Amino acid sequence: MVEKIGNGQRSNRQRVVQIGNASRSDRTRGTESVSEPCSLCGSLDWETDDIRGETTCATCGFVAAQNMIDPGAEWTNHSGGDDRSRVGAPTRIDLSDKGLNTSIDRRDISAGKHGMTARQAREWRRRQVIDQRSKTRDSRSRNLSQAMQFIKNHGDLPPQIQQQAAGLYRKSVESGLVTGRSIRGVSAACVYVAAREARIPRKIDDIASAFDMASEVEKKELKRTIRLVARTLGAHHVTGPEEYLEKFHSDLDLPAPILGAVRELWNRVQDQYAWQGKKPSGIAGVLLYHASQNSDSTRTQSEVCRVSGISEVTLRGLLKQLNSMLETR
Repeated sequence: MVEKIGNGQRSNRQRVVQIGNASRSDRTRGTESVSEPCSLCGSLDWETDDIRGETTCATCGFVAAQNMIDPGAEWTNHSGGDDRSRVGAPTRIDLSDKGLNTSIDRRDISAGKHGMTARQAREWRRRQVIDQRSKTRDSRSRNLSQAMQFIKNHGDLPPQIQQQAAGLYRKSVESGLVTGRSIRGVSAACVYVAAREARIPRKIDDIASAFDMASEVEKKELKRTIRLVARTLGAHHVTGPEEYLEKFHSDLDLPAPILGAVRELWNRVQDQYAWQGKKPSGIAGVLLYHASQNSDSTRTQSEVCRVSGISEVTLRGLLKQLNSMLETR
């Protein structure tokens, strides 16, 4: 925009105008303007230079503000056209560096790509190794890098819950819970707690199997770590039998009407004190077994026990309690 002042013209600076047909640049990259009168001449005619980050008086040239922060989006245009695309991906806490560092991708340095010779490709592979090592020099970076890889590869969680598990692990590092414990064990505990808080619980045996913690000693250590993480980070949600119903129903491949019958059955007996101290997955298993026996799609005790993680003796004991509850109601 060019405005005449006296007999001259001024075109090196842009007047701030937000009316009429404002350009896209004016709408998205507007800086903070000065609304008070000029302290030297009292004029209210202000100009903003987006490149220099300054607001000056159009009458006397007084610089009222400088080094202003641009709150607009970061836009760029690599092709020289009018279309400008947003650059940069959002930060992700499930990455050790939150996705802020750049990396040399192995797919871009294969021989023959981008006109590189085999010798140049070897040089770039060497630089890639140096670049990766430079990002994990301190112990905390190596710790986070290994833990995030564990959560991603063995957690088997939806992306949103995976982010929560990664956040729990970062808080565990800040709280000092990882010191003296295995990265694999604390990662598995964070995955279990994140799934439990999201109301999609996983059995401890399943988590231990996914993280290659099959021995009894490792399982006991995992349970202790889960209690410690939950107590330290304030994750005190108690898993109920109703949270296992859909998963066990799917694992047993039962018809849809049985799930409705199981929910109705649980609503009838959920307030009984006899359930206190019982394993939630076991209660869900006995409810599904009872409902299946009263339908055309029966399941054996061994099938239900394999899914719910209890023994057949435990299942029969819970079934007796369930039948006595239904007789008294």
